[in-house]
Amino acid sequence: MGFPGLRTSLLCLSLILHLWSQGPGIQGQEFQFGPCRVEGVVLQELWEAFWAMKDIVQAKDNITNVRLLRKEVLQNVSNAESCYLIRALLKFYLNTVFKNYQDKAADFRVRKSFSTLANNFVVIVSKLQPSQENEMFSVSDSARRRFLLFQRAFKQLDIEVAQTKAFGEVDILLTWMEKFYQL
Repeated sequence: MGFPGLRTSLLCLSLILHLWSQGPGIQGQEFQFGPCRVEGVVLQELWEAFWAMKDIVQAKDNITNVRLLRKEVLQNVSNAESCYLIRALLKFYLNTVFKNYQDKAADFRVRKSFSTLANNFVVIVSKLQPSQENEMFSVSDSARRRFLLFQRAFKQLDIEVAQTKAFGEVDILLTWMEKFYQL
């Protein structure tokens, strides 16, 4: 499965990111996905990690007429469904795309940026908390349909092509996430 110490490294980096995010000066920055919020993630770090890999990754994407994160998936997402959708998308990226892209990241010499991005996604998923204790994750049929559109488009492609395409579309995901970022 690639590098034996990579999983341990990812866990250590996640812990470091978590501890670092608790430091002074970060408290005012958060994502607010409907009823769910995530504090202490620096959006600029996500962008810098992606920009460091963008040209290499997107150059490997030979299918330019297909888009996984289409407007039907990300446009006009209500606050109620944004929490479910971001959670589903990030978990999918972590479990299906990033998990299987580790070796390529090493081959392309972008492992540090790849790890930064993956670790921040882990932190966001782990910190997604409803803003009120009694408020549960709102899961609407619309949010499920949106995620399924993305997942079906992914599954229609060859797995390696789909992973490259999904990884190359992280900028689309980050642009959408930016709408929910507050300083």
